[in-house]
Amino acid sequence: MRPAQIGFPQLLQDFFLRRLIAQRGASARTVEAYRDAFELLLGFAQRRTGKPPSALGLADLDAPLVLDFLDYLETERGNAVRTRNARLAAIHSFMRYAAVRDPASLPITARVLAIPAKRFDRPVLGYLSREQVAAILAAPDRRTRVSELTALRVRDVLLDRQAAVHLHGKGRKQRVIPLWKTTTAQLRGWLKELDSGPDAPVFPNRTDRPLTRSGVRDRLDRAVAIAAQSCPSLRGHHVTPHTLRHSTAMHLLQSGADLATIALWLGHSSPAVTHQYLEADLAAKEAVLRRLVDPSRTPARFHPNDQLLAFLQGL
Repeated sequence: MRPAQIGFPQLLQDFFLRRLIAQRGASARTVEAYRDAFELLLGFAQRRTGKPPSALGLADLDAPLVLDFLDYLETERGNAVRTRNARLAAIHSFMRYAAVRDPASLPITARVLAIPAKRFDRPVLGYLSREQVAAILAAPDRRTRVSELTALRVRDVLLDRQAAVHLHGKGRKQRVIPLWKTTTAQLRGWLKELDSGPDAPVFPNRTDRPLTRSGVRDRLDRAVAIAAQSCPSLRGHHVTPHTLRHSTAMHLLQSGADLATIALWLGHSSPAVTHQYLEADLAAKEAVLRRLVDPSRTPARFHPNDQLLAFLQGL
């Protein structure tokens, strides 16, 4: 096998700077996710080979090492299969780029690209009742309330004619979400206290930078702990920001909102993605069940009143 024509460090830098950012215009979140994947992979490869990342070659990242890395994510880091597959997707993307930039690496890239994503059972989505959500929202001190919208800037909050927030989601998707009157009143008061420019984060941390995801989880954990004192059904629940997202979707569905509206609200790429909430809606299933005839009863035999139907029934 011919040696690689481009060094691995240069190849990886070109992948991020040229391929992801310059050519594909990948969002900051995508770049961060890919970066995290390779930081973990290079750390694992360094421990395995004894080479620092800058001394690694593409041959060091052959399929056996990548497979061991994926096992390490699940067994030692405790990552879920979804996370394992996301890391593999980042590695696959790089290997496809490497195969084009350096054809001499094809034997290596082909073996890594042949590693499949791991199949897993998709659990029914968990969600909270409206009473549980209300208890969590009432738990934090109003003076320190935060939101999962950590990237929200002051300019994104519209409080003039129609109260709404302008959200910038994954994949550069943007949408405008209306606000309840109570939420609008709280945001008005909060922005007065904030007294910052249009580019300032709506929910800053102690250093006036946007609140991090870990910061949101920490505040949410505290709120759930307080809320569980007045809402015992919350005890034992593992509540994450995504749980609140799923709960919002379920409450919209139970209020009669159609799937297309829910998809727009959540920023889904297609209403088909939103069908998962129908699977989780036990109340909807029970309503369907009530409309069905109980199979334990003896059904009345159908007697067709048309000769053609009678013929078909007799076949």
